[in-house]
Parts: sequence; structure tokens; C-alpha cells
Amino acid sequence: MKLRQIKGDTWVAEASQLVPFYRLDAGRCILLDTGLLEEREELECALREAGLTPAGVLCSHAHVDHCANNSYFQKKYGAKVALTFPEAGMCVSLLNLKCYFLTLSPGTVERESACMVHQPDIFLPMSDGPFTLCGAEFQIIHTPGHSAGHVCTVTPDNVCYTADALLSEELLTAKLPYNLSQQMAMASREKLRDLDCAAYIMAHRGVCSGGEIGGLIDANQALILRRVEEILQLVDRPMTASQIDEQACSYYQLLTRKPRRALRFERNVRFFIEYLADTGRLAEECRNGAVYYHRTAP
Repeated sequence: MKLRQIKGDTWVAEASQLVPFYRLDAGRCILLDTGLLEEREELECALREAGLTPAGVLCSHAHVDHCANNSYFQKKYGAKVALTFPEAGMCVSLLNLKCYFLTLSPGTVERESACMVHQPDIFLPMSDGPFTLCGAEFQIIHTPGHSAGHVCTVTPDNVCYTADALLSEELLTAKLPYNLSQQMAMASREKLRDLDCAAYIMAHRGVCSGGEIGGLIDANQALILRRVEEILQLVDRPMTASQIDEQACSYYQLLTRKPRRALRFERNVRFFIEYLADTGRLAEECRNGAVYYHRTAP
């Protein structure tokens, strides 16, 4: 796993996604997320070869590709883990985690994601502003939407880690971008315009300059609105959420034969349906105890 310097003491480990970290000194660092469980050994080895020990974890949100190794670094190195209250609550138990996975059964959640269960050492403040961890001062920006307690972090080098609040350029073709609330995610992205940071790190393998961030935010917003319109057009009659999901999977050619992947697609489509309902583009009606959606008059 390659380690790449972004600016000053702000670096990233180049895994299947970017795992940023801030060097406190020659031998210690603070991880901004801890990545996937299956990449733990490679991440740990890369840090060890650089002479670094994790002293803290400033976690953006509790999704399996961002916090799977929090507990491991906490227990092995005594790293102090910091999370927001909403994200920490989700990691308290396997049943709480099911609220994130939503469509997956409790048994599946236990088999695939038990590593996420842990308790943080420190809770992040509930408002934007400075936060000190292991002697280094960061700026926390609350950006809910992708998840309930998602945060972006600005390092002392004025580099912003946007985590999953923003997709990188190479992911702007994503078929079903995941956001717990599309509306809140869009509002949170707008907060990033005024930060005036030197660089921005997107978790899913993207780094851009301060001069590029405005265009990237615009492209992210346009992607969501484009998918909203595409899914709306698929509702050509009163349909259940499952019927809309089936139409969307066919339209986007998400023709998996794996039930667990299909359930994740269904979850992501549902979030678009909810956005369309909340914005008045879809209306709900009941038939034989089932909810059907239909387009409203323009």
C-alpha cells in the first residue's frame, strides 16, 4: 500500500479507497478513518514501514469501509477513537448496525460486519468548529446526509477530508449513489464551497485543489438530480417500491445474481423514492395494504 503526501503532515494511504492520516511527529499519526477489514494488514504494514503508530482515529462516519478497523487500532495501539453521537450509536450493537444496512437480515449483518461494533473514546462536538485530538487541532464540519452523523475534517495543513460527502471525478458515473437523505446530502455539499482549503481528499480515490472544488460540487449535485429524474420517469403507473427498484435495476443494468447485492440496490433506490415523495414528485396510495407510488401532476 502506497503512502502519498498531500500537504505538510497530511498524507493518504492508497487502498481501494484513500485512508488519510495526519503525522503528529516522526512516530505517531492520527487516522482519518480506518478502511476495510480485509485491508487492515496492508494498512498496518504500510504505517509500520513508515515508522508510524496510530495514536488516534478521527472517524468520519460508521460505514463498513470507513470504520471496520477502529476497534482493532483502539485495542492494539490504544488509539483514541473519536466519533459523532449518531455514528457511535450505530456501532453500539449488531441490531443498531442493522439500521444502517436496513434491508439485510440481522444474521447477515453479524456475519459480515461484526467488526464494526465498538465504543469510541471521545465524542465529537455536535457543532462545527475546532476539535483537538492528541494535541493536534482539526476543524470539524458536520455534513449529514450520506449518514446521520457524517463529518468532514480539515487538518492543520488546511486540507479537507470530505469522506463520502463528495464523490471524486472518477465516480461521477455512479448508478445509484448512496445517501440516507439525498436532500440533506445536497445541503451538506453546499457547505464545502466556503471552506477555502488548499486541497480536498475524497475517500473514494480523489484529490482536488481548492480551485476545483466548486465544479466538483456542481457535478455531484447534477448527478443526484439526474438520477432523480431518471428514476421518476420509470414510474409510468402506480408502482410499489419493489417494482420501481426492479425497473431501476433493469434500466441501469444492475443485474446481479447475488441477493445481498440486490438488497443493497433496493435500499439505494428507496432513498431516491423517498426524495421524490418528500419533494412532491411522487404521491403515495394504499392498495390491499401495500403502498403504491404514482407521479404527481406537474
